[in-house]
Amino acid sequence: MKKLSPALVRQLFVLMLIIFLGILIFKEIVPYLSGVLGAITLYVILRKWMTRLVEKGWRKSLAAGFLMLVSFVGILIPVTLIIIMLSSKIGKAVTNSEKVLSAIQEQANILEEHIGYSVSRSIDSESVTNWISTNLQSLAGGTFNAFIAIGIMYFMLYYMLIEKEKMKELLSSYIPLNEENIKLIGEESTTSVTSNALGIPLVALIQGIIALIGYLIFGVPEPFFWFVITVIGSMIPFIGTTLGIVPVTLLLLSQGNTFQAFAILIYGLTIVGASDNLVRLYILERLSSVHPLITLFGVVVGVPLFGFIGLIFGPLLISLFLLILKIYKKEYGNENDNL
Repeated sequence: MKKLSPALVRQLFVLMLIIFLGILIFKEIVPYLSGVLGAITLYVILRKWMTRLVEKGWRKSLAAGFLMLVSFVGILIPVTLIIIMLSSKIGKAVTNSEKVLSAIQEQANILEEHIGYSVSRSIDSESVTNWISTNLQSLAGGTFNAFIAIGIMYFMLYYMLIEKEKMKELLSSYIPLNEENIKLIGEESTTSVTSNALGIPLVALIQGIIALIGYLIFGVPEPFFWFVITVIGSMIPFIGTTLGIVPVTLLLLSQGNTFQAFAILIYGLTIVGASDNLVRLYILERLSSVHPLITLFGVVVGVPLFGFIGLIFGPLLISLFLLILKIYKKEYGNENDNL
């Protein structure tokens, strides 16, 4: 029986210790992982502007502080206001969901007369309402953890901006990959971050604004609430703006506003639907598109993990995971083939 060499035993021991400590650290940092991902995201978006400001004679600390202030005002405050609005209107959302379900049951009763099958009995409105309430709370929750994550995000971002070269050297010294693969991580991460953090929210925002115009024209109750729901839906593949359009249509039908209901449905299917193809094609093709399945699974993973911001960070996390798998195959695939 061949004995393991002392060097291999020491290597395995160190590797196990690294894995153990890594799991321990990761477990504790998970609630604040959005802060780490947020710092990376903002760094990718702001680094070119940082370089330009420094080249124009700005001090690094002043340039970093200015860009952090811009990101806070332009990104963080709007996102925070949306979260506050969702949190304050969870009760109203649940009430609206009950009205929408009642409208669905009314339509189902009409359908029953034609097909002779009880469709409405299979709709458990209480279970659906509870599910909506729970998920909305999950989407808007985590306020205390969010404040800590924001602190971590800006603390990391500051040093990433002013110590860019040192950060690169530090990562290169700790990441056990060759220089080519480290460069590949940087390039593909930049592409993924740009697409997820800029492309997807921008497309969703434009579609939400187009839908909001229709909500205001046709007198939809709580138009800005449904605007936010439409924006959120637009970020989710295979669901899209129907998350806002369809419930609004059913809600108007239940209130007896038949003309407005069909008008907003037609508006949603034609104007908003057409804008989806045009805007998504124009923006995402310029920034590099993300596969819809990556976005879908990213949302499923991201929302329970990060809350509202998981709509952006979830797809980013999936993209980074797939990138690591790709690098592992490139780094060790040929070696395994030769075994």
